[in-house]
Amino acid sequence: MRSRVPHVSQVRTHCPYCALQCAMRLESNYGGYAVRGDATFDVNSGALCTKGFTAAETLAHPERILTPLVRRDGVLEPASWEEALDLIAERFLAIGERHGRDAVAVFGSGALTNERAYALGKFARLALRTRNFDYNGRFCMSSAAVAANRAFGLDRGLPFPLEWLDRTECLLIAGGNPADTMPPLGRRLGERRTGSSIVVDPRRTPYAAAATLHLQVAPGTDALLANALLHVAVAEGLVDDAYVAARTKGFADVRRQAERADPERAERRTGVPADDIRRAARMLAAAPSAIVLTARGVEQHRDGSDAANAYVNLALALGLPGRPLSGYGTLTGQANGQGGREHGQKSDQLPGYRDARDPAARAAVATAWGVSEAALGTPGLTAAEILGALGGDVRALLVVGSNPAVSAPAAAAVRAGLERTEFVVVCDFFPSETTRYAHVVLPTLQWAEESGTVTNLEGRLLLRERVAEAPAGPRSDLRVLADLAARLGAPGVLPSSDPEAVFAELARVSAGGRADYSAASHARLRAGETLYWPVSQAAPNGTPTLFQEGFATADGRANFIPADESAPHSEAPDDGYPYAFTTGRVRDHYLSGTQTRRVERLVRAAPEPFVEMHPVVAAHHGVADGDLVRVRSRRGSVELRARVTADIRPDTLFAAFHWAAPRAANDVTSDALDPHSRMPAFKGAAVALERVVPL
Repeated sequence: MRSRVPHVSQVRTHCPYCALQCAMRLESNYGGYAVRGDATFDVNSGALCTKGFTAAETLAHPERILTPLVRRDGVLEPASWEEALDLIAERFLAIGERHGRDAVAVFGSGALTNERAYALGKFARLALRTRNFDYNGRFCMSSAAVAANRAFGLDRGLPFPLEWLDRTECLLIAGGNPADTMPPLGRRLGERRTGSSIVVDPRRTPYAAAATLHLQVAPGTDALLANALLHVAVAEGLVDDAYVAARTKGFADVRRQAERADPERAERRTGVPADDIRRAARMLAAAPSAIVLTARGVEQHRDGSDAANAYVNLALALGLPGRPLSGYGTLTGQANGQGGREHGQKSDQLPGYRDARDPAARAAVATAWGVSEAALGTPGLTAAEILGALGGDVRALLVVGSNPAVSAPAAAAVRAGLERTEFVVVCDFFPSETTRYAHVVLPTLQWAEESGTVTNLEGRLLLRERVAEAPAGPRSDLRVLADLAARLGAPGVLPSSDPEAVFAELARVSAGGRADYSAASHARLRAGETLYWPVSQAAPNGTPTLFQEGFATADGRANFIPADESAPHSEAPDDGYPYAFTTGRVRDHYLSGTQTRRVERLVRAAPEPFVEMHPVVAAHHGVADGDLVRVRSRRGSVELRARVTADIRPDTLFAAFHWAAPRAANDVTSDALDPHSRMPAFKGAAVALERVVPL
């Protein structure tokens, strides 16, 4: 696609959207540029989805914010950078003095580069001195991260190269729809020429329809289904006993749990035929190599981390992790969802993916930063808890690169909290539903306008070079944070606003952490080296494949984690709210839609939200395809167009969450949290349905 923008160089860059981080080139063309896929990058081999092909159209968009905005008499008006930054520092300090430093909170983003994520966390700890900071990755990856850390001692979305997915003999994907969420990956998986595939999904998506076996599970019963698969493995002697004995611990408790999850009992709750459960387990066990992947459909429930661990247990019992072309992984979602959770932009983690509660980790980071351990603070509120405390314990909020007014669970309550909050600052490049509540808006650079690194879903470090000149007015997040830190009395917190210098500090501070980047650099990435973390002094060329010799636990063994599926972990449907409501994405939009809802081609492809329902449900409510219906939960309601399809379970409704109120699916979703990951149960709401009668 072409767009009128300043001159663009020929340096290769990467797409700003999902964690595939497809390579692309921007070619100058008559004062604008054309986006091309880069065939030299093996992740996408030149392929791009519609979002990638149109990514450049946001750079010169007429709605771009080009100057700071300050709210005066209820209206956001242009202001100078000095006025805006001075006001922010003044208000943050005053609120901190009146209510305590923790009354100021920070909400970051999985779209930030590693440098910006690192800087934001350091800024929150040492300049704001607040305990309350987190990021929107808590909504996306936290349950899978908990599961992997508990089982393996380390969380990297794919602990093996992406190309293993092409070559493994049996691939199980539970709760993921890559054809819509990561189209180049969906196409790639659809072109697999060997082996079989199993898809676990309440919807018969095109990807599920093309699979060897589709297990159409009831939402919220994933842990039981995984336990039933393990039951078959135990009952039929399919467990790799030698592997379990040599490389794991804790199997006895998990085995006893699995023995109770017989397929017939599982069928009654999951809706998956017992024969299909047996067939799936046998397929995985018989394959010379197999990979088990989970995604948000499994993880965004109140028991999401336990459900993910149930699938890890299955993979461990079959002897998959650490073997060639085999293992367990998770499909990381956001652009830098992996790197964003590694370098300290949430209060329970320190740079290098260190636990903020670990004394040794605290000592290492405090020494590297030249501060006392006490200065690092202690873990505070998580993302949903911060948003739930708006207007109460949280009196001021800094939002960087996120739009929680759309993306948060029970979003109507979040918008009400933003309305009550004394002082809200948003750093972004477009007006959003969240900037409507801001007292100050700071215009920032877009993906093509500054260099920085990201870490894709397979743990590969990538350098996104600056390929476009920014318009006058917006500034980089790094400069904004450095300028604010100076005004807050902490001028030395950030080493520089230069991304390469910030990365050099990040690499040094990460040394010895689980995500060790200490031997990586912009120069090495610019030279074309392929580096998977850890890129440490012990492994200077990186680590494409993990767990071959041992796991990252104290004794080198993987842990089986019991996954209790006996209690109702989701909001159970009842007479008043008879349907399970699940959410997801469509191919042509991304997350809260702040960018994609501004691209004409994408809007034409997906102009409005819809709710999928089975024909039996539609007939019961007198609904025809295209009718306006109201979906209502205990938290709110939304009016959507009906899409009637036999490809969804009769007890389930599905809607995409990219649109804002009054068409916001997240106004309906549950705000219950997983007790371990604090992930909201986006896919665990019970709802009612009614046809909207035209006036």
